[in-house]
Amino acid sequence: MSLYGMMRTGVSGMSAQANRLSTVADNIANSNTTGYKRSTTEFSSLVVPNTPGYYNSGGVKTSVRYEVSKQGVLEYTTSGNDLAVNGNGFFIVQGAGGETNLVRAGSFVPDGSGRLVNAAGFYLMGYNYANGEPNAVANGFNGLEVVNVGAYELSVTPSTNGSMLANFPSTAEIVPADKLPSANQADSAYSAKSSLVVFDNLGSEVLLDVYMAKTDDSTWEVTIYNRGDASANTSFPYSTAPLSTQTVNFDPTNGRLTDASIKEIQLTIPGGREFTFDLGNVTQLAAAFDPKLTADGNGPSPIERVNIDGDGTVSAQYANGEIKALYRIPLAAVPSPDQLTVLPGNVYTLSPESGAVRLGFPNSSGLGTVVSGALEGSNVDIAEELTDMIESQRNYTANSKVFQTGSELLDILVNLKR
Repeated sequence: MSLYGMMRTGVSGMSAQANRLSTVADNIANSNTTGYKRSTTEFSSLVVPNTPGYYNSGGVKTSVRYEVSKQGVLEYTTSGNDLAVNGNGFFIVQGAGGETNLVRAGSFVPDGSGRLVNAAGFYLMGYNYANGEPNAVANGFNGLEVVNVGAYELSVTPSTNGSMLANFPSTAEIVPADKLPSANQADSAYSAKSSLVVFDNLGSEVLLDVYMAKTDDSTWEVTIYNRGDASANTSFPYSTAPLSTQTVNFDPTNGRLTDASIKEIQLTIPGGREFTFDLGNVTQLAAAFDPKLTADGNGPSPIERVNIDGDGTVSAQYANGEIKALYRIPLAAVPSPDQLTVLPGNVYTLSPESGAVRLGFPNSSGLGTVVSGALEGSNVDIAEELTDMIESQRNYTANSKVFQTGSELLDILVNLKR
């Protein structure tokens, strides 16, 4: 056995224990880092070829592994933008240089432009609902974009559908043909009237006047005008023709619309879209006119809060109560998460050993769920780290003794000449 070899073996042992102490130091320093995954130092032997009767000491080498697949404890917060993955999977983020990485740290907040960014400066990626229900690209990051909730500060939904639930009084007087609302004369008459607010393409309110006029025992005329075209201080005459005029027919035996009767009215809202007005539930009975008119759509409304569901759907809740899906956040998975390459900022990138990436939506295909209002804590156990530190310290001291003994023996060998 070579004395130099023995000393080199001691140095190898000290270097290995120093590496272990370095990972312990990193773990302790990041014990409160969101989404941090504990690193461990693995040892393997270095064996030098030997000949019979002569032994050459080898050494030890180390490799660092990260316990990426080990779940950290979920810590709940008061921010709906804080996200955690409960189970398998990673959030997909984009760095300042446009590179795409994986991360478990979900402490996202909107930046000055409304983009969701975490504490390390990485932007959350998702699929936009602008082109309809998104689908995940299974084997790549194509189609993803930075989640930006600031671009949706106001929401306008033009009206496209409405309905009437009402009774047309069977006891109403018949309106003469020359005085029907559709004639649009100053002396036009009607049996009942109601109004309905709808919204145009810019979110402006448009008030529709709906007139019902009995023309026969079981026949009514329904005429709709734009209130904005009405004469001052009165209703008739309007400055434009009615938006729609239709005739509905009732079955005198039950007061319901006949099968052949018109059951919906189609019209175009001034400055807006095609509008379908459902009359399928109106009746003609011996009761008062008590209408309930509804229409969809809304005027300009700001975002009140952003909700993120367990399936990854990012929705904006507006002040008027409307909820609109904006993005859907996918999760990424790899066959061997512990073999991912660790980068600064607590993010990961693919490596040859980790395997190819697979994307899918939360709570599907073996992926975990997204928990809003929670963060995944570090999976570091301080007690375990302190125990490892003491072990490494003792082992380092023992290896230094080997080196020291080799040095003393070499000194004896040198002094044999004296």
